[in-house]
Amino acid sequence: MSARKLIECVPNFSEGVNTDIIKQICAEIETVSEVKLLDVDPGKATNRTVVTFVGPPQSVCEAAFLAIKKASELIDMRQHKGEHPRMGATDVCPLIPIANISMEETAAFAHALASRVGNELEIPIYMYESAATKADRKNLSVVRSGEYEGLENKLADPAWAPDYGPAKFNAKAGATAIGARDFLVAYNVNLNTTSVRRANAVAFDVRENGRVKREGNPVSGKILRDAEGNALRDPGTLKSVKAIGWFIEEYGIAQISMNLTDIKVTSLHKAFEEVRASANKRGLRVTGSELVGLVPKKVMIDAGKYFLTQQHRSLGISEEQIIHIAVKSLGLDELKPFDPKKKIIEYLLEEDNQRPLVNMTLTNFANETASESPAPGGGSIAAYVGALGVALGTMVANLSAHKRGWDDKWEFYSEYAEKGQALKDKLLFLVDEDTQAFNGILNAIRMPKGTEEEKRARKEALSSATRYAINIPLDIMKTAVEAFPICKMMAEKGLQASLSDAAVGAFCAYTSVYGAYLNVMINCKDYDDADFVENTIKEAKDILSKAQSERDVILRTVEQVLQ
Repeated sequence: MSARKLIECVPNFSEGVNTDIIKQICAEIETVSEVKLLDVDPGKATNRTVVTFVGPPQSVCEAAFLAIKKASELIDMRQHKGEHPRMGATDVCPLIPIANISMEETAAFAHALASRVGNELEIPIYMYESAATKADRKNLSVVRSGEYEGLENKLADPAWAPDYGPAKFNAKAGATAIGARDFLVAYNVNLNTTSVRRANAVAFDVRENGRVKREGNPVSGKILRDAEGNALRDPGTLKSVKAIGWFIEEYGIAQISMNLTDIKVTSLHKAFEEVRASANKRGLRVTGSELVGLVPKKVMIDAGKYFLTQQHRSLGISEEQIIHIAVKSLGLDELKPFDPKKKIIEYLLEEDNQRPLVNMTLTNFANETASESPAPGGGSIAAYVGALGVALGTMVANLSAHKRGWDDKWEFYSEYAEKGQALKDKLLFLVDEDTQAFNGILNAIRMPKGTEEEKRARKEALSSATRYAINIPLDIMKTAVEAFPICKMMAEKGLQASLSDAAVGAFCAYTSVYGAYLNVMINCKDYDDADFVENTIKEAKDILSKAQSERDVILRTVEQVLQ
């Protein structure tokens, strides 16, 4: 199961009134495949629109380029007025790592995008945040100093030569800041008070900037300053957090409104817990919280696992259940319903047809298998049986972790359950992937074969599809065989009332391995790479032999207990 790289892009365009211009810019973004437009937030007072879209890095950069290009054509900065600081038609364009990609990689994509915009569109580009080329340009407010009105003089200063593009004033498009930054989470924690002053006291306790130091009375005393006249501060308990207290008339409560500017430094659950500790000390109580905007799935998974750990509960439960624990523990559904499908970025990107078999009901899946269609076939069924087998072993691990009197062993069983969940998820992925591999062969067979070029293309496509159709069931074998250590350990040390479940899990895993082995063998018959076939068959036979041995050991263990 490949780890898909995802980045988010949040460009700010200097137009918040003319909806036709905004629509045309967004339409450019939507022309790029694999990119999903998540949010469009125009502001009339600021005359600025914030757009959010996400997808694979290359696709996101293509969409960003097209949007910047369209904005430079439609927006004339000579006519622009607005309350928000700005210096270009596309004022800022940050790239944000979301999943399976580092900040360094994201910054490299930001530079590639900036180079293309600067060269092809002749717009001066300044890099900022993690993509900054100079330490004194890291802060966006410094990069944007002087705004559009001061840009012509700024570009004439060699010290302010742009990182990409010409050091020449583009009167219509202005300049653009392109950068890479961490994901910013807007997060509010609800209090059982209407007092803004008391809410602010909590905010000052936790935010990185803390509160100013005063002489004597901490509220009305004289502000203490350093030799240069700057106010001295007592820092708060949370790094990379901005916070303030406010009253929300709609809800009739005060909140701590926070921006978590680096969720690797301060996580959602850590912020929640710190606010709760401060509130308790001040006689207040946290009643829930609110997420503003979207979050990466990892944020919710980390929170759910944190609260499960606090409860000494197994972490080896489904992703859906972990997120449910996070929602309930953080009270994210206190003020209004919280739908993970609408708040988690990865879920918004999922398409209904990405996993058609796994998303079926059991009845529909069985009916589809029994139909006259050749797929799903033995490979998909082998993967699904394997998923059921490892799920049974995982179930025993979770039951054992929760057994009365075994509280000191929960981490041992949780570790096995987590491994089982990962194997189960991969095998479920392979259910659909095996059918896709079979369809790939059919598509190659249907290719035209009239001309020599068509024959050559068809042969290459058929060879590639066949090789993939061999590797998928081999991957099923490699994954399913990893279920045996889990089932074996649960048969030996798990809840004895579930001994038969561990045994059935082992037999399902064996069926999965053997079924996938048969698919490997039959697909190898149609492949003309002799060395590849020889090595693959040897590997498949080794895995099958191991599975037979592991199955027999578990069977003997179970039979000894049952006798």
